[in-house]
Amino acid sequence: MAMLAVFIPLLMLGVVLVLGRYEELLLPQEDAGRREPAGVPPAAATSSPAPAGTPAPSP
Repeated sequence: MAMLAVFIPLLMLGVVLVLGRYEELLLPQEDAGRREPAGVPPAAATSSPAPAGTPAPSP
């Protein structure tokens, strides 16, 4: 009986982990390949935008 008390939670944990991996394979994130690594600032933050109300330069 004590063996069931040990094996049932371990089995349930394994099922939850397997279902999580299955979900990742079944439903991949669309933007997973487009994410930048952490620590790299986004491009918009490095360039300073024009002040509000300034018209765009003509070509």
